[in-house]
Amino acid sequence: MEKGRADCNCAVVWNASILDSRMKHIATWVEKDRDKHFDEIFEGSEFRLWNARVSEVPWGEVRGLLLTGGADISAGYLKQAVPEPALIREPEAARDKWEFRALRRALGLGLPVFAICRGQQVLNVALDGTLRLDIPGHNLPEQKYGNVQELRYSSSAQVRIPRVNSSHHQAIEKLGDGLEVEAWHVGDDVIEQVRLRDYPYCVGVQYHPERDAVYRPLFEAFLEQVD
Repeated sequence: MEKGRADCNCAVVWNASILDSRMKHIATWVEKDRDKHFDEIFEGSEFRLWNARVSEVPWGEVRGLLLTGGADISAGYLKQAVPEPALIREPEAARDKWEFRALRRALGLGLPVFAICRGQQVLNVALDGTLRLDIPGHNLPEQKYGNVQELRYSSSAQVRIPRVNSSHHQAIEKLGDGLEVEAWHVGDDVIEQVRLRDYPYCVGVQYHPERDAVYRPLFEAFLEQVD
């Protein structure tokens, strides 16, 4: 299997304006130059991604929400004080506005949600959690694609990847309402995976599963819930 490709038989459409009733539609926001990995994962069949950065999302047809990685959340959306503005790197207000609204909508409808890196942070903040605004040792060059960070899992974790990649300088501090931890980093207990209790399907991961086929079970678990 090619690196980065999940065996999920999907299609990615960034600028489509015509709906296909045979497709299962997923809303997302993917930053420019980050779409390559998702193209490799979601190509070829019944799942269609709608990238809100470039296309209007047809919410009447959407059956799932994918929150992806990217810039830090703007200070105005956080549930905590920010002692130094420089701790918030390259925030994008338009994206923040769309993702927090999209998440509220998805949770209100009971749609499946898969949240990656920044996405896990958005999920936590939306549920009144807080963030560690700057942490060392999780954004080293060899960690971007290297699955070198060892995790320890709770007994309830449904998908377990022993070692993962890493590209972040922020992480969950206080858990949002209803979230439970499924995995921690072995070295410093940074929260690496969460699940929303008493909800059909909502999982967040702090690492980047789109970068390697070893993470395919995470995408398969999400897509199985998208109907």
